[in-house]
Amino acid sequence: MNILFTCSAKRWGGNEAWVLNAADALKEHHNVLVAYRNESVGSRFKTMKYRLPFMSEGDLFTLVRLVTIIKKYNIDVIIPTKRKDYVLAGIASRISGIKNVLILGIVRDLRRNTINSLIYNHLADGIMVNARAIKDTLLQSLNIDYDKIAVVPNGLSLNAASFSPAERKTGFGITSIGELSERKGFDFLIRGFALFTEKYGITDASLTIIGEGGQLGTLKTLAASLGIGDMVMFTGFLTNPYPYLLSGSVFALASKNEGIPYVTLEGALLDNAIITTKAGGIEEIFNHGEHCLFVRYNDVDTLAECLLFLYKNPVEREKMAEAARLVVKQKFSIEKMTADMTSFLSRLNSSNSLKTENQSDEQPCR
Repeated sequence: MNILFTCSAKRWGGNEAWVLNAADALKEHHNVLVAYRNESVGSRFKTMKYRLPFMSEGDLFTLVRLVTIIKKYNIDVIIPTKRKDYVLAGIASRISGIKNVLILGIVRDLRRNTINSLIYNHLADGIMVNARAIKDTLLQSLNIDYDKIAVVPNGLSLNAASFSPAERKTGFGITSIGELSERKGFDFLIRGFALFTEKYGITDASLTIIGEGGQLGTLKTLAASLGIGDMVMFTGFLTNPYPYLLSGSVFALASKNEGIPYVTLEGALLDNAIITTKAGGIEEIFNHGEHCLFVRYNDVDTLAECLLFLYKNPVEREKMAEAARLVVKQKFSIEKMTADMTSFLSRLNSSNSLKTENQSDEQPCR
């Protein structure tokens, strides 16, 4: 197959990491192209690629360029990965007569309105999600055919031996990664960490937050106001965050909403004990007390207690980290993701070919 991914993201994140892994995996047996917006994203792809504006859903220049690329390379399937891409890729697919398969990596309760019906029912031939919870929510939100949505787990290939750990400044280090936005819950994480250190008199712990975004100033102010400014480090965006994950004891995810967070899987593969909110589909892979510790969003007291448990029980912490690493390695291999994705795309593409063949066999009425 000839496959075109589109990615209008302004900055790198879990969704973009998924696209990169998917493109690299599929290019072994298929022709893969990527249309991207920002050079910090596009520079990571080693496939044939085009930089396009992706200014809006109605960006005619980007639409024309997409159609041109589709025709030039005989694209069979276009795979948009952001909401802005959905409309442009959908229209381009209809103009060109190819399949349009959306990527949705977050639980999103969609309103039943004309726009969503257009995007998900009429312009999309298929939808790939990384968690059962996303599929279930889509089916409840919109009148979408069950077989139109495929659950394709993320695929990761991450070897701890490939990285050197960052210098550990304290005996107990907590790491978190993500865009510094309200949805990611870093304020909740900072308040929980502050309570953990104050209530239990912990002085040899640190919190490292990796990422950039509009809440940076607010989060720094919050940490200072809680008296932990010198215990919290903001690194900004890092192309390679893995040394920090390797040097940490715990990876914490405090989000309000996710799909199956890529960074949590990476944290597990790099031997971190996991504390996480029940965001998106994470309960589909981890069990509380076996693979991770679950906390309710904004439950600061429980978060502090979970941190204390892992701090005081290094043997249990290592046992939990190992269990999480093994389940991620088993369920989220690149090979499985590639097989599931190829099967779904091939089925959609073959249905289009069969329809075309049947139409060509039809004889006009006499």
